[in-house]
Amino acid sequence: MSESFGRLQDAISLSNDGLVDEPQPSRTTGAGSYPYHHPVMAGVTTSLDVFGVLGATILCTHVEPAILMGNGHLALPLADLMSVLGFLMIPKKRSLLYIPNILHISAQIRYLAPPLVIGALLHFVVLYMLHRPTAQIIALSLIWLGICTATLFVLRGGEILILQHPSVTRHLARNIAVIGSDEVATKVAARVAEEAGPTYRMIGVFDDHDTALDSTVTDGTLDDLIARSRESRLHAIILAIPPSSDPVDHVAEISWRLRSVLSDVYVMPNVVHGIDVLLPIERLGPFALLVLQRRPLSDWQIVRKTMLDVVLGAIALALLAPLMGMIAIAIKMTSPGPVFFRQPRLGYNNRNFMVFKFRSMYTDMSDVMAAKQTSRDDPRVTRIGKWLRRLSLDELPQLLNVLRGEMSLVGPRPHAPHTRADGMLLDDALAEYVIRHQVKPGITGWAQVNGARGELVTLDDLRRRVEYDLEYMQKWSLRFDLKILALTVLREVFSKHAF
Repeated sequence: MSESFGRLQDAISLSNDGLVDEPQPSRTTGAGSYPYHHPVMAGVTTSLDVFGVLGATILCTHVEPAILMGNGHLALPLADLMSVLGFLMIPKKRSLLYIPNILHISAQIRYLAPPLVIGALLHFVVLYMLHRPTAQIIALSLIWLGICTATLFVLRGGEILILQHPSVTRHLARNIAVIGSDEVATKVAARVAEEAGPTYRMIGVFDDHDTALDSTVTDGTLDDLIARSRESRLHAIILAIPPSSDPVDHVAEISWRLRSVLSDVYVMPNVVHGIDVLLPIERLGPFALLVLQRRPLSDWQIVRKTMLDVVLGAIALALLAPLMGMIAIAIKMTSPGPVFFRQPRLGYNNRNFMVFKFRSMYTDMSDVMAAKQTSRDDPRVTRIGKWLRRLSLDELPQLLNVLRGEMSLVGPRPHAPHTRADGMLLDDALAEYVIRHQVKPGITGWAQVNGARGELVTLDDLRRRVEYDLEYMQKWSLRFDLKILALTVLREVFSKHAF
């Protein structure tokens, strides 16, 4: 029992450290009205509000001087600045940005009216304190309020029209799967499908046994669900398994098998009833569930990381284009064969992709599937390839993979399918290895800047690298990515581990 409890605690700790979501609000009235916090949509809406108010305030600076008499060059900018700060800083009820609340005009009025009124009042107070005439103060404050209100009305109206489009509704819906083999699982699936409305989409019930007990009730086994998660997005999995004599062991076993699945995992409270284990509680459609596992990065964090990759990746590619051109010429002049070497790698959500590198080996000796890892003084490496690998310049074409969305600038380094450590394939050698595929692979990573790079020989080499990768996933932030990029330049360009 204690061993099973430890496995469950380890799985929880690995998935939840440092990851706290804003709690879901309680159910509102009406069928299909369970609020869904979509972090990307909320972040985009908030950003549009900021740009909308800033744009409206800039427009005000061209309208207000016609009303203000005398010397108002200091008064107006100060009043406008305080109004914008008031709008941005006043606390807002975030649940009004959840689906379907964001589609209701009355909810958006409740969200926007308080900060707009506060902004107008601050506009009035600043001008009043600067001893402007009262009639002018009222007119100027109403102008700011009117232009900002009209701008936000247009932005929110356009957003509501877009969100009501069927294709957008389908894209924003949260895909849910249920794991179980009895009537409890089927009832849970039916209730989500019938009551949760368009914000949630039920994709099926999957048996928690190795073979489906009743194929007419379930849509496959746990292995089928894992395979399906590789092909399409899966946002949430609900464990609605029958209570057993040892629920901790059962839940821990399923959780461990789902460790590579890119999805939040929830468990019905009755399954772990009586077990002294603290798990976060979250509403998912009509249910209050215990959170067993979370994705390493939320949707909004993924968007922010992608924006950083695209911006910095494009800048780096533009700046390094002349150097990459010279490297290409040097490769063609020193050995026959193509400039680029393309190799299959296992990437995000365990999907295969082709990684680009400058060719550093003789063409007839290239090992596409990496059956043999590159070693120091490897005879397969060309003269120019030796220096490319030592300076890590052979990795530069992976900027193309970043711009294609297959890789990130920072993340766990991807390995070729046949890479081995201590004679075993990596996912067989270390069970935790597959968890690293829950984020995009990177050109550089936390493991690399800490010296965990080069040839994988022993299990300790692999274990050390995976520990750094999992630490990176738990501690991720934009600042952390920028730190790793800086350390890559400082430490790794002339690393003694590169060959």
